[in-house]
Amino acid sequence: MRFGVVVFPGSNCDQDCYHVIRNVLKKPVEYIWHERTDLNRFDCIVLPGGFSYGDYLRPGAIARFAKTMDALSEFVERGGLVIGICNGFQILLEAGLLPGAMLRNRSLRFICKYVHLRVENEKTPFTNLYRSGQVVRMPIAHGDGNYYCDEDTLAELESKGQIVFRYCDELGNITDDANPNGSIANIAGICNEQKNVLGMMPHPERCSETILGSSDGLLLWKSITNWVEGNGRI
Repeated sequence: MRFGVVVFPGSNCDQDCYHVIRNVLKKPVEYIWHERTDLNRFDCIVLPGGFSYGDYLRPGAIARFAKTMDALSEFVERGGLVIGICNGFQILLEAGLLPGAMLRNRSLRFICKYVHLRVENEKTPFTNLYRSGQVVRMPIAHGDGNYYCDEDTLAELESKGQIVFRYCDELGNITDDANPNGSIANIAGICNEQKNVLGMMPHPERCSETILGSSDGLLLWKSITNWVEGNGRI
């Protein structure tokens, strides 16, 4: 399989994702400049974290109009896998590829620390090697990570299994104290109804090697490979 990592002006986690895919996961990967429109050779596209276009207007608002994003919409319709991490998640929301919106952290401060997450749905291309209810440890680094949606959308996310990760304590309890940014229902990551698009605020690429303090993110990358090379079977 082949990964592609999109690079926008202001991306700063593109090299981290590239490193994990190439040197840790040991899979083919290419950088995709934001003006590129041919995505046919890729199985999974990564929208990395950073500050695309300096986060002017609001995070992801300008990147959403990049030429690559038009091609990405078609890629998703064909069943291609897309993961948006941090700023990548914000871009997916702005582009309408995932429901909801991102607000400022309730503290109005940038947060950079490790948090605990509970795996809510292991039956996705991105989580099939995790187990339901598993607690993992991943870092966050954002100022606009407060996920919001209306009550009807939240109910739909719940009923269709689109909530993939929630912030929790180390025992897996979903509490307000364990919610670092005020996200509704402690949501840390969601997918689309078809389950081929994932957006998450935590950074799995920053915890895919033990030397970094956690390797819990590596299972996400391995899950993607397992899904594609296993022809969609868990």
